[in-house]
Order: sequence, then C-alpha cells, then structure tokens
Amino acid sequence: MLPRTACLVGAALLVAGCADTVAVDPPDATPEDVSALCADVLDDAPGTVAGQEAVRVAPAGSGRAWGSPAIVMRCGVDKPAGLEPTSRCDVVDEVGWFTQENADVYVFTTIGRRAYIEVTVPRTYDPPSDALSDLAELVQKHDPVVTPCV
Repeated sequence: MLPRTACLVGAALLVAGCADTVAVDPPDATPEDVSALCADVLDDAPGTVAGQEAVRVAPAGSGRAWGSPAIVMRCGVDKPAGLEPTSRCDVVDEVGWFTQENADVYVFTTIGRRAYIEVTVPRTYDPPSDALSDLAELVQKHDPVVTPCV
C-alpha cells in the first residue's frame, strides 16, 4: 500500500471512529425464535430512514438508529403498557402500529406480529409516518402478520 493511500485509509477510519454513537436500551431477553427474527430485522435494516443516514448504536446489536436526533428501532421489546385489544391501530403501508405520544417523541410499536418492533421518532421529524413507511417493507419481510389490525 502506498504511504498516501495508507494515510487516506487511516483518516477515513479515524473519521468513522468519531461519528456519533446512539445509546440504545437493549430489549429484555426474548424467546429464541423472536431473537432469530430480530437478528434478521436488524441485519437487513435500511441505510436511510426518513431521509436520515444510519448511525452507530451501543451496545452493538441492541437496535438500529438514523439521524440526529436519532430515529431508533428496537426489535423484541415487551408489549407496550396500555396496548389493549381495543387500542387504536394506525396502519402505514400495510403494517399496524400502536402509537404513544410523549413530549419529545412518538413511540410506535408493531401490532399483530410475532415480535414487537418499536420505532421511536423525535417530534422534529414531520410527518413521523415517513420513518414507518421506510421500515414497512422490512417489517413485512421478516415479521409477517399473525393477527391483522381492524
């Protein structure tokens, strides 16, 4: 390797090492079949969501994130508090979501699938459904509907 090339590669690695890392709270232990499903979801996650590029997460494998402030996806989370059979289901691109609104973020969790997939979208992204649209194909591919929303 030429010295100039080695310096450029080293500089690229240094810049990559300085990129923001988002702390993600890993989901609690999940059954083996859900863990495998979630590993596939995380491995196949898109590089861009709602126009935001992917950023690193810590600990590795705890989820995926995009942008700053970060849009965060976690797979294999617990059933959300407040989710009842009569809860409203928001359907975006054929994926049903349970929506929780907080002061700074929306928290969307898939409904009617083997795994609960949670997507947290800061209120700075408008509309927040853009993130859900960008993740719909991923959810449908790896976590098919068990019970559709009605």
